[in-house]
Parts: sequence; structure tokens; C-alpha cells
Amino acid sequence: MNRAARIGLIGDYNEQVAAHIAIPQALQLASQAAGRKVVPVWLATTSLGPQTDYSSLDGLWCVPASPYANMAGALDAIRFAREANLPFFGTCGGFQHALIEHARNVLGEKEADHAESNPTASFPLVSPLACPLKGATGRVLLKPHSRAASSYGRLEVEETYNCNYGLNPQFRSLLEHGRLRVAGWDENQEVRIVELDHHPFFMATLFQPERSALKGSAHPLIIEFVRSLAVLG
Repeated sequence: MNRAARIGLIGDYNEQVAAHIAIPQALQLASQAAGRKVVPVWLATTSLGPQTDYSSLDGLWCVPASPYANMAGALDAIRFAREANLPFFGTCGGFQHALIEHARNVLGEKEADHAESNPTASFPLVSPLACPLKGATGRVLLKPHSRAASSYGRLEVEETYNCNYGLNPQFRSLLEHGRLRVAGWDENQEVRIVELDHHPFFMATLFQPERSALKGSAHPLIIEFVRSLAVLG
């Protein structure tokens, strides 16, 4: 019988952050829907680095509430998931840092940075949103034939945000070539979902799908993430 899947939650746990409360609940709901047991394991970013052993984990989720205590540690974990084909999900801050990791380590843009943690960045890949999305709900349009669209089973959804930063529109062209691609955008064409081609599961959203758990609902993207976990033994 397969053991429960262990999912590492990349982030600095804070009981005051609604998403941190919601994520274990969201995973439980998704596990019931997917028929696969899961166990969340918190990974403080200060504990992460290039030599971290992830062999006991079946997936990684980079969670909201950045800046992280150790941004480099979070980026190292995302890089490991990408390179080792370990299922990965990123939400809000996880979306932002997945973009930075890709820009730095795949595209060679070593100065790519986050304007919140480095306001004087020469390459502000992640910058303040034109319209902050703290507690906002908005429409997301999905790319046909993307994994996101397949997971939802439709091409238009409503999602909830809690963020002030996103992909700097000036640098959207970085996602037009290569494996990390835009899979969803809002009505103003601003990127809201990215996914990595040729990977068991690598997806990141600016919105917070985990918040559906606070209403008792399993979210399609989280169900798909759980289904992607290959658990043996």
C-alpha cells in the first residue's frame, strides 16, 4: 500500500497568515478528492540551502507571505524542484519567486529581483501591481490546452488574491520563449498563472487557491498537484 505523500511547505509559518492556516486544510480536501493521503511538512526558509536533502519529500509548495526570512533558501528549493522533476506548486509569493528562480538560473538574468525585498533592484522582475489585490477577487482567463485549463475543465475562472506585487509587465517577453509559459492572465493581460512544460507538475499562481479551503471546497489546481505526486513504498 502506498504511503502518505509528504509535501514540503516552503515558507516561514505564521499563524496570523490566513493562507498558512488554509494550506494544510486545502491539501486535506484535495487528498480526499484525489484519493491520495498527504502530509504537509513546514520548511522554514532559514533551514534551506544548496545542500538541503529533499529525498523524503514527494512535492514542494512555495507558500505566501514573502519577503521570506531567507530568499536564497526559497529559490534553492524551487530550483531543486524544477531540476529534479519534483512536483511543485507556488502561490502568491511562491509565484513571484518561481519567476525569479527561472530568470536567474534558466535565462541567466542574475540581477532579476523582487522590488519588495530590494526596492533599488536594477532588474525588478517582480514589481508593485498597478492595482493592488489585497483581498480582491478577479477573473482569470486560461490558455487553451494548458494544464491549468485542463485542471479546471474550463477557460475562465474567478479567483481570490492577497498581494501587492506581480510580474513586471516590462519583462513579460521572458515568458514567450522557453519551458516556463503563461497559462493564465487577467482582463488586462497581466500574468496570473505560469506552468513549466515537460515536468510532472510545476505551476505557480499569483492568486491563492488555498483560500477555497476556508469555505470547505477542494480546489482543482490543488487536486491536480496532489494527483501528480508519485508515491512508492
